[in-house]
Amino acid sequence: MPTDCISYQNSGYFSTLIQDYLDQKPHLQSLYNNFQTLENFEKQIQEKQSNFDNNNRIPLVETLRKQYQNIEISDSTKHNIELLTLQNTFTITTGHQLNLFSGPLYFLYKIISTINLTKELKSKYPSSNFVPIYWMATEDHDFEEINYFNFKGKKFRWNRESTGPVGRLSTEGLTEFLEIYSLELGSSTNANTLKTLFEEAYVKHDNLADATRFLANSLFASHGLVIIDADDANLKQAFIPYIKEELEKQTSFHTVQKTIEALKQYTVQVNPREINLFYIENNLRERIIFENDKYLVNNTKISFSKEEILHLLNSNPEKFSPNVIMRPLYQEIILPNLCYIGGGGEIAYWLELKSFFDAVKITFPMLLVRNSVLLATEKQAKKADNLNLSWKDLFTKQENLVNEITHKISAFPIDLTAQKETLKTQFEYLYNLANQTDKSFSGAVKAQEVKQMKGLENLEKRLLKAQKRKLNDQLQRVIDLQCELFPNNGLQERQSNFSEFYLEKGEQLIPLLMQKLKPLEMNFNIVII
Repeated sequence: MPTDCISYQNSGYFSTLIQDYLDQKPHLQSLYNNFQTLENFEKQIQEKQSNFDNNNRIPLVETLRKQYQNIEISDSTKHNIELLTLQNTFTITTGHQLNLFSGPLYFLYKIISTINLTKELKSKYPSSNFVPIYWMATEDHDFEEINYFNFKGKKFRWNRESTGPVGRLSTEGLTEFLEIYSLELGSSTNANTLKTLFEEAYVKHDNLADATRFLANSLFASHGLVIIDADDANLKQAFIPYIKEELEKQTSFHTVQKTIEALKQYTVQVNPREINLFYIENNLRERIIFENDKYLVNNTKISFSKEEILHLLNSNPEKFSPNVIMRPLYQEIILPNLCYIGGGGEIAYWLELKSFFDAVKITFPMLLVRNSVLLATEKQAKKADNLNLSWKDLFTKQENLVNEITHKISAFPIDLTAQKETLKTQFEYLYNLANQTDKSFSGAVKAQEVKQMKGLENLEKRLLKAQKRKLNDQLQRVIDLQCELFPNNGLQERQSNFSEFYLEKGEQLIPLLMQKLKPLEMNFNIVII
């Protein structure tokens, strides 16, 4: 069976908005800048070059050097950091939460998409440099979203209290977590590698930001990945004017609200608040609210006058944290960035933001839907062949798949279409007869037609149900295979952790994915491991 890919649009796992974006529907074209093609990067480079403040490169490189000072850094990553001082160097960025032990598999796919795109760009535009960036979401505070990962159908959860930015969270207590996880891994060479990686990342580092940096660096340093923690006073200096505008004018709220009106036929991904900023201090991260001429910090007694909050902004910009609406702007101000790579949900909320970027005169990046992957073993691929299943079949929702396979392998036709057509013909005669007599007879004919047609439909359903029972063994093999590949009837990449597949493939896993994933092809990849 073919083992290459299935289009995003045909996979059944992307929203209508993302499908329409990928199809470049005309009514969406005002919501993005340049569409995600290799040729369009030439225009994006020119726009970013003319719009980016190159003075921001100095604090960027200084901050990165500082953040990497206690970590072993590869020559390629070190080289990429230094390249950021040059005006012909641009970044390709992806972002991700600080999920425990990387969380779901798509953490890998985001970063690999980013790295592979920089390689394609360098080949196409050799006079420029392109650096892959992983933006750690260190300022997020929703610990419940990131404190677990799934391994072979089991959920491993880090149970502890947490407030404030997760990047600052202490990793204390993860030694006991590792002991429990290690029991599931076994004692193979690859299992021991995973145990060591977890221990060095989480037991030997004091906070979640440092642990995640170590983990991502261990997996991708040889490919030149640069990891940034933007929870930094030095970086936020450049963001001061935009925070000030948000506090005084609420530009993001007014512009994004108008865009949401234009997107009303779709499910809205995020809704802006009047002020899209948080106040952060130590283990506190709470929304800033403007009421009665005062700036209040939600769920606290902290308040500021306008003069006080602007003074605080100029003296301590690190105490202001962007929310999901403002974070993309912060990213594009401090990075010479050309493109953001994210999942369907992320691209959906970025599509709400272009009018905001236009209002504050910052170049809107290109938006690229990250690679998606289904990992299958050779044994699973062989099972699919033996069951005469295509990958398209396996992407079908389970109920529909079972119905389709039942029809396909049944020794006789299950649908009663021919009988329904015969019934219609018979009732046409009765309707003609009814037209020649009393109108009440027409009503009786109609009622009888509905009754008999419904009877055939019920028989058809019962026939399908009976055939499912008869073919149960073969159908169960189909269901079992689909459940292996789509755990909990969802995407594997959103459920499983990379360690499950590292156990089997070891250090060959990431190189295999690097080889297979093509970020600009817009396909859901099936990779046999």
